[in-house]
Amino acid sequence: MKLYLAIDIGASSGRHILGRLEDGELKTEELYRFPNGVTEKDGHLTWDIDALLGHVRRGIEIAKAKYPQIESLSIDTWGVDYVLLRGDEAVCPCYAYRDGRTETVIPQVHEKIPFTRLYRRTGIQFQPFNTVYQLYADKLFGRLEGVTDFLMIPEYLMYRLCGVKSHEYTNATTGGMVSAETGEYDPVILSTLELPGRLFRPLQQPGEVIGEYEGVKVVLCATHDTASAVEGIPMTEDAPYISSGTWSLLGVKTARPITDAASELANWSNEGGVGYNRYQKNIMGMWLVNRLRAELCPDKAFGDIVAEARKSRFEETVEANSPAFLAPASMKAAFDQALAMKPQSVGDYFRCAYRSLALSYMNAVQELQHNTGKHYDSIYIVGGGAKNAFLNELTEKATGKKVIALPIEATAIGNLKIQMNVK
Repeated sequence: MKLYLAIDIGASSGRHILGRLEDGELKTEELYRFPNGVTEKDGHLTWDIDALLGHVRRGIEIAKAKYPQIESLSIDTWGVDYVLLRGDEAVCPCYAYRDGRTETVIPQVHEKIPFTRLYRRTGIQFQPFNTVYQLYADKLFGRLEGVTDFLMIPEYLMYRLCGVKSHEYTNATTGGMVSAETGEYDPVILSTLELPGRLFRPLQQPGEVIGEYEGVKVVLCATHDTASAVEGIPMTEDAPYISSGTWSLLGVKTARPITDAASELANWSNEGGVGYNRYQKNIMGMWLVNRLRAELCPDKAFGDIVAEARKSRFEETVEANSPAFLAPASMKAAFDQALAMKPQSVGDYFRCAYRSLALSYMNAVQELQHNTGKHYDSIYIVGGGAKNAFLNELTEKATGKKVIALPIEATAIGNLKIQMNVK
């Protein structure tokens, strides 16, 4: 029986999950879990990339101690963030996407290449943390001097394991520099912004074996976690999905990118999938809930929080995707400022957050149907948010769609499925 290891790293935690086929059914086993999160350094939000690599290696060590014969492994993480290299040396710090360093450079990027032109070429929604803005900030601040390589975070971690520098397609598309037509880095964007061409190598597709680590094959899964999550959803119909974690990614599979004016206006994204396009939208997601919990009731179980939210009768909502909620010093204060009436209890804050997310899903589904010209009857929800029955009920009521909630490790499952299909 062949064994495979998925290393799935999110913005708040990572996990090593072993997979194997038994009687045609995929069985999984979590072997190691570790914390992750941004750290503040010199006034900036950063990732402790060395700690992440240490956890990756430690989890593999634990997995091999229990299962010595592992066929392959792969790593997926969130998108847009990366590590710069000068030869073999990482350029530190490794900035996190919630850091505000791109704020002043975005207008300069758009002076050189207006966003409408960027969108038509890439189909990627505007986010202040898109890789294209981060790299231009690096250029202006002199961080690209002498840099020989640019690796997205999962590819960097796999490079440290097997010594091979790779550039995986689905993750690359998140950054706003990959052509929607060719599926490769867009030379017009790179030359217009005068970004070093040597950093942008041909893109590789999920399923490619790139090297070996201690006798285990290292394989490219869909290294953007949402791309792997979509592969892990057992859909029986053409329906929208919500990958519900720190972010909620709501979208649908399409044959080709949709880069028209309506999609740009509504800020929809076209990101790489495994043989298809993911037409999707970023919604702030469980970040709102997690930060409120950390501030208001860190020791309270989520079950108790949901129970209090159900009892609350607070009716106001906020615009969940407002920039005010991206990285506030206080999430509670951000809610207080956005609301006409201040919540009176913990349950009020969480009811407001859950209802606001459900309304965001409703608006996104309406836009999706308008932009694709299709009507959908169901929504599949996976990830941590799929476990929240209250939010699922609110989503079903708001959207008028049947919610199919699958509280599974969809990202790890998709990661594993891609490894299992390697010839």
